[in-house]
Amino acid sequence: MENKQKKLLNDLLMIVEKENASDLHLSEGRFPTIRVDGSLIPITAGMELTNEDLEEFLRIFLPPEAREKFMAEKEFDFSWTGDTKRRFRGNAFFQQGNISIVLRAINKEIKTLEELNLPEILEVFARKEQGFFLVVGPTGHGKSTTLSAIIELINTNRNAHILTIEDPVEYVYKQKRSIIDQREVKIDTKDFQTALRSMFRQDIDVALIGEMRGHETIEAAVTAAETGHLVFSTLHTNSASQTIDRIIDNFPPEGQKQIRSQLSNSLIGIFSQRLIRSVSGGRVPAYELLINNNAVANLIREGRIAEIDSFIETSSDQGMISLNRSLAELVRKGEITVEDAYAHSPRSKALERML
Repeated sequence: MENKQKKLLNDLLMIVEKENASDLHLSEGRFPTIRVDGSLIPITAGMELTNEDLEEFLRIFLPPEAREKFMAEKEFDFSWTGDTKRRFRGNAFFQQGNISIVLRAINKEIKTLEELNLPEILEVFARKEQGFFLVVGPTGHGKSTTLSAIIELINTNRNAHILTIEDPVEYVYKQKRSIIDQREVKIDTKDFQTALRSMFRQDIDVALIGEMRGHETIEAAVTAAETGHLVFSTLHTNSASQTIDRIIDNFPPEGQKQIRSQLSNSLIGIFSQRLIRSVSGGRVPAYELLINNNAVANLIREGRIAEIDSFIETSSDQGMISLNRSLAELVRKGEITVEDAYAHSPRSKALERML
């Protein structure tokens, strides 16, 4: 039955759709706010949201048992499909004793690498039979979208069993040449660790693990890659070298030598990306690509992670892409400003030489 809050929510979702917003923020005592091209914009045409609004939104988004869990744990991840069939990833939480909800809009269509302005070389990793590939970068900079394009490539071109373990499930795939099973943590499985242990008995070829959470998840992913599976995942890190450091630091000192050895053998690549304001409107990706070869594997094995950044800079002939090179190319094409390039550059002196 339609009520005031249901109509309000539908109106807000229509604004999200019209403005091509990436996120919708709902908080008691504030105007609803959308994020467009990285900027937050309050919707001041209506009234500030009330506690009644937020409680009713929760009833729309969450079934009774999930609401109980939210009230007990004070935060809850969920996925939700609205009347427009647009899918959202949500997080409900408390702040200062009040309910807040953030919805992330998921694209209706799974875009191709070309449509996302991403390098063609990423197709190589979709054709691999085994290995560990990570897509990394800040929150909200398109990691899941990039992975969805790679998984869809496999789905379209390979006869494989693909398993995704996500919290929550974001993109929903239509089965093509591959079998795709999508498991949502808390609904289809107890937690990541349980699902990861089970996947070894599910005859999978490809696994998408929503996020690396702790050394148990990393250990299971690396082991899967070592034992003949192709594994994709994400981390909230800013570069390939930082990603490798983060993975190793998740393990106690006595286990770090072993994980360095395993990683040097199983890692096939790390793709780091961020979305930057375009001069013509919207956002464009800048990226870094590390491809694991014998030289990189030796650096990882010997703990010489700090040398990886400069190695990427000098290995473009092997398909590697440095973030500075990507930024410089965007400046040359007139897609981003020099100022934004410097703001996102990890090594401004090196960027200066490229410009």
